[in-house]
Amino acid sequence: MGRALSPKVVLRRKSVSFAPGLYTRVRSIQWKDSPNLSTGPSKTPALALASAPRRELYFLALYRVLEAGILTGLLFSPLSDVLSQGESQSPRLATGVTVFYLLFSLLMLFFGRNEKRLLATVMIGVCVDIEVACLITYALPEAAPGVAMLLLFNVAAACTLLPLRWGVGVAVAAMIAHFIEYVVAVFATAGQPRPIAEVVMFCVSYLAVGLLAVQVGLRARRSQELADERGAEVANLVEVNELIIRRMRTGVLVVDLEGRIKLSNEAATGLLGEAAEVPDTDVGALLQNVAPELARRLQRWRNGWQNEEAPLALAPDQPDIQPRFARLLAGSELSLIFLDDATVVSKRAESLTLAALGRFSASLAHEIRNPLAAINYAVQLLEESREFNPSDRHLLGIIHQQCQRTNGIVESVLGLARRERANPENTDLNAFARQFIDDYQQSMSIETDSLEAVTGNRQVNALVDPRHLHQVVTVLVHNALNYGRLPGEPARIRLRVFQLDHRAMIDILDRGPGIPAAVAAQLFRPFFTTSEHGTGLGLYIARELCRANQATLEYVAVPGGGSCFRIAMPGPNSLLSA
Repeated sequence: MGRALSPKVVLRRKSVSFAPGLYTRVRSIQWKDSPNLSTGPSKTPALALASAPRRELYFLALYRVLEAGILTGLLFSPLSDVLSQGESQSPRLATGVTVFYLLFSLLMLFFGRNEKRLLATVMIGVCVDIEVACLITYALPEAAPGVAMLLLFNVAAACTLLPLRWGVGVAVAAMIAHFIEYVVAVFATAGQPRPIAEVVMFCVSYLAVGLLAVQVGLRARRSQELADERGAEVANLVEVNELIIRRMRTGVLVVDLEGRIKLSNEAATGLLGEAAEVPDTDVGALLQNVAPELARRLQRWRNGWQNEEAPLALAPDQPDIQPRFARLLAGSELSLIFLDDATVVSKRAESLTLAALGRFSASLAHEIRNPLAAINYAVQLLEESREFNPSDRHLLGIIHQQCQRTNGIVESVLGLARRERANPENTDLNAFARQFIDDYQQSMSIETDSLEAVTGNRQVNALVDPRHLHQVVTVLVHNALNYGRLPGEPARIRLRVFQLDHRAMIDILDRGPGIPAAVAAQLFRPFFTTSEHGTGLGLYIARELCRANQATLEYVAVPGGGSCFRIAMPGPNSLLSA
């Protein structure tokens, strides 16, 4: 058979499917010679692409042309006297029938392969074959055995293609026609007719071969129907696999021994860039040129080194990936590389951590709060005593401050597990901002720092839970007072209330140094903090509370310095307008 053929696949942003151990294109696959795979489909000639009935009609027509050619040579070749071995009873009849049969066979060769009219085509052809065979047998008695033998194939082929009753009818018709020709020859000729035993044997042969061919044809058609059914099931599975592969978030690469990329799916192209896309040629891109570090790890894995667990950063604007390597087939030179997005893995780890932390915090909340409440109460009693000097009172203040800090940490952790339901109300944000500043200044000493509300004359209403909004704004203002100031200068915090695109907005602005872009991208991740005293849960909880109220919380960069956290809330008539 020569070299095995393997699919040279080009996965683009269209159809991709997964065959056992390898991807194959469903509609736009290109089969090319490749010595890398041990198995693969063989090349199919152009004739094999046709349907089975059309192909069988073609061969039957070719055989009919061969029969006509033999009869023509028997009558018109220079060796006709030797081949005929006798005189014809009706030379004109033999000549006319032979010329007609030659023309008919050529017409059937060019125009008799329409499978849509299979029954009519086969019946017309086999009826003409039987009639011609009978006439030639009558006209050339010496050629009767050979003509009868040739007719056996025509009858068998026709019975194979026809349904049961039509096939049996053809076999019976051939038998009756052959017997009638013998009877006519006996009464029309004065010479010695053929032996009756020969005629009987040919009649029985027509019937037996016809019935056997009918059974073979029925089995062939059933097998073809079963193959078509299985093919349809395989095609459906291929489409399902195609959909699965297209929706996969894991990148897949197939790399040969030379380091050339033979296959890449959409996820891999998105992670590695357009350079990883396989072109419509035999030569793929070199992995060394696309991702040098990935090529180095692949080579180390091939050399027997243990797979490195650290994520791989391919480009500054691309997410980190976690590569995994495997061999495509046993003994194959092709390697399979799976590229997992490390950010997805980290998000899963964070969700598991948060779930475990929520359950853990619920069980420890009372155990921690009770000792804290006792310590805080004892500190308050000690502060009322007059026997302490200023240094001792300073130490008591530190104890009280750390108790408050520890209680805040417990509250933040409990916020993850509570997931309290929002009770939205129609809230006047202008009045809320002014009331919040008054309450905050009374409960928290901001000393030289400034906190003010910027409201307009127009009333701004929002559909939000006031308790949740108060908690979110408290977190943002507290962060702004701690981190939104320049060195040696007091903090200047403003709460700006306005309306934009039928949504109510609150901006918390500061005049600090701003937030770097690398840090801003991770602000709302749980447990992310730039302070050694923070927990990294404040902004995360604030964003979750906003989501519970169908609001959004985002960081907005301020040109010229400073930071801005914007809360966008639905208006009071948002449900009605929607």
